[in-house]
Amino acid sequence: MWQLIAGISILLLPFSCRNAVSESPAAIAKAAHKDDLGKILYGRSLLKDGDLVLRTGNDFISLTLRQFSLHNKTYSHCGIVRIIHGKIYVYNAIGGEDNPDARLRRDSFEAFCDPEENSGFGVFQYDLTSMQHHRLDSLVDLYYKLRIRFDLKFDLRTDSAMYCAEFVYKAVTRATKDSAFIPLSHIGSFEYVAIDNLFLNGHTQPVYQAKF
Repeated sequence: MWQLIAGISILLLPFSCRNAVSESPAAIAKAAHKDDLGKILYGRSLLKDGDLVLRTGNDFISLTLRQFSLHNKTYSHCGIVRIIHGKIYVYNAIGGEDNPDARLRRDSFEAFCDPEENSGFGVFQYDLTSMQHHRLDSLVDLYYKLRIRFDLKFDLRTDSAMYCAEFVYKAVTRATKDSAFIPLSHIGSFEYVAIDNLFLNGHTQPVYQAKF
């Protein structure tokens, strides 16, 4: 009997080793990366011109920025989708080491949502008419052409520089010609646009949200 059990164990040994190898840290990381890429590609397939794209950075600065949202602290950065000649771009205002010249930039959707630097992303859609969509496209193109700088003072009163949520807020509210389209946040007497203001309102619908 023991010889039979030993024989079966020897026969099953290659299979058990194969399972152990497949569950190695490298194999798990590879599977996770493939899963993350699938989420990004699926999110990309849903994008339409003028969509709001949000991401959750995994660094300390991103964690700090998330705290300015008073109701939903999921996201730390934002941008607006433009589809030009079939190519998808996310226009966004950002400063710091990732953008040394601190000018308004455009990134591919894949780069914007890079799982190496983010723990998730979200896609939302504004309820806009075709005319409002056209104005939004024109405004985003104009701000990009003007190479608007990142606003380190987070001052809504100026247009010469804009932080990420301010860029989206001003582009969308001016496209709709409705200053109340997106609400503002307040800390004491300080008025600002938080990331959650951009999607927690009656004019924005969620399209897709993913975590890595």
